[in-house]
Amino acid sequence: MGHVNTPRALTTAGAEGLDALRADPAGAVLGFDFDGTLAPIVADPAAARAHPDAAPALARVAPLVGSLLIVTGRPAAVAVEYGGFEGIDGLIVLGQYGLECWESGTLTVPEPPPGVAEARAKLPGVLAAAGAPPETFVEDKGQALAVHTRRCAEPQVALDRLRSILAALAERTGLSVEPGRYVLELRPPGMDKGKALRSFIDDRGTRPSAVLFAGDDLGDLAAFDAVDALRAEGVPGVLVCSGSTEVTALAGRADLVVDGPAGVVDLLSSLAESLS
Repeated sequence: MGHVNTPRALTTAGAEGLDALRADPAGAVLGFDFDGTLAPIVADPAAARAHPDAAPALARVAPLVGSLLIVTGRPAAVAVEYGGFEGIDGLIVLGQYGLECWESGTLTVPEPPPGVAEARAKLPGVLAAAGAPPETFVEDKGQALAVHTRRCAEPQVALDRLRSILAALAERTGLSVEPGRYVLELRPPGMDKGKALRSFIDDRGTRPSAVLFAGDDLGDLAAFDAVDALRAEGVPGVLVCSGSTEVTALAGRADLVVDGPAGVVDLLSSLAESLS
């Protein structure tokens, strides 16, 4: 890709985080969301693919840092396939918000909780009763169910119409509802990207020299919170927002806003260059 200048962190804390990462990369933990961060958002989640330069950039960074993570709501194997990450040594994919782990070709998957099966059975009737537009579609993630309205003529109106009825279904089945970009996801409670990131760091057993997390959507706020909590404990952190016009909530929290997945890839490339 040639030389890429690292975008300057927008905040003092972010600049300190980047400096700490560069000073001791072998102790650093870098986490990246998948959809909207490494892969452009598309109307059909099954058509999503990582930015063409994402896998090569991750492969360059992986051997230079302590831990390189993808933290995603998708099943881990799906993120690996759609990302083209199969051969990247040292990359760890935490799928289904940390329930699943893929590392060096080995996938660890727990049994889905019973509430997911019940919600799966009831969801078609619930959507029909709610008058969901025919373009509404359900993405079955195994451990969770995502109801998308992106293809509807008025996606936000359709999403708002479904919000309360899906909350009621979640309550009946012991699940929680997580909102995203024209999507409402029913999933087991206690699953979020912040817990996934924090559990991974705690399980490492060593305090990171620095933590970076890049995300684009409301589901990534929990990971931002986890980085903020680590900062409060004295671990330097960097919060990166993959900027979009659809979601602006993360930009206000971020130390650094880059221009979508292409900007995230540029950041990875510049890190690889400055660390190697």
